[in-house]
Amino acid sequence: MRIFRQLSTPRLLGLLAAIVAVGVAASVVAMAALGSSSPTPPAKPLDQALQDATSATGPSGVTARVQFTNNLFPSGSLSGVTGNQGSALQSSATGRLWWKSNGQGRIELQSDAGDTQILWGTNGVTVYDSSSNTVYKLPVDVPARSADANKAPPSLADIDNFLKGLAAHWTLSDAIPSDVAGQPAYTVKVSPAHSAGLLGALQFAWDANQGVPLEIGVYAQGQSSPVLGLSVTDISYGDVSSSDLAVSPPANAKVVDLGSKGAQNGSNSNTGGQDVTGLAAVQAQLPFTVSAPAELVGLPQKDVRLIGGSEKGALVLYGQGLGGIAVVERQATTGGSNQFSQLPQVSIGSATGHELATQLGTIVAFEKGGVSYLVAGSMPASAAETAARNLG
Repeated sequence: MRIFRQLSTPRLLGLLAAIVAVGVAASVVAMAALGSSSPTPPAKPLDQALQDATSATGPSGVTARVQFTNNLFPSGSLSGVTGNQGSALQSSATGRLWWKSNGQGRIELQSDAGDTQILWGTNGVTVYDSSSNTVYKLPVDVPARSADANKAPPSLADIDNFLKGLAAHWTLSDAIPSDVAGQPAYTVKVSPAHSAGLLGALQFAWDANQGVPLEIGVYAQGQSSPVLGLSVTDISYGDVSSSDLAVSPPANAKVVDLGSKGAQNGSNSNTGGQDVTGLAAVQAQLPFTVSAPAELVGLPQKDVRLIGGSEKGALVLYGQGLGGIAVVERQATTGGSNQFSQLPQVSIGSATGHELATQLGTIVAFEKGGVSYLVAGSMPASAAETAARNLG
């Protein structure tokens, strides 16, 4: 939830679009050489299959064809949104991937409206969406792979302890022998053991010989097909040219900065650089009344934090983990741009809100009494609307 403390409200939708592709791209950062003489590997216990994967070494680079799946947005949920129809980030697309052992990589997703370029490295992540001529910059730390070159792989006991801890919150399948892109692979499906909102499961596949990711899928509850996914369809290994990792957006492209490495989260100069938490302490820092009921749609209030940055506000959290709700509150600005205004309208009591409903969660944005509210959670639209109506 720290990203809410860094971003202004109009930038949050841009982050959602960028993070969909960036989060999926991170699953193949470690991709390495694929070579096999058998399409299906022998059966192994999950811990042994994972130890073999973490012990494998990789090549100097990878070139691959990939299939990106995006069924996140139901039909009509983005009706009225202009400027990015047909974006490869909003629909399924094919593309290419390049990766170097120093940690740098690039994914190119292709669509009729124009390509989307995703680049990552030690300076962070950059996403260029040509359909809207927009560059999104997220300066997160992406460590170089070479930094771990001399690190010993985890032992079988280490992996068993990890799986034991994971089992407290997730239900894991066995390592299922499979065939991905003609390569011998193991597939594992991970499902939440407790409430996780609309999230149903995660599925991963990796090369049985090289231990590198081949496929990742995110499933909604009750769905047999992934809502989001990235899979390798063809791959080769060897040196990758630096030119394959370089993309120059047009000079007139709009640039959206999604944060700063040095930004302090939930703190500011008025508080000595310390996090401000608790309703009373946060309220003392803000010129509007924070709406923070003891519970929201049956979920208890867990935390209230000050959002730092140029537009101070409050972040109120309800419930726990993926099944929780985040509420962002800021003083409404007169005449300010509102990117949410292009989303479908929804009635929030006496106010008119705007809603982004997806297969994995819902965002509702509205203004009331001089305060702007953003409600986000992995819940159906009806639940998000009910939560919004209980605020303000």
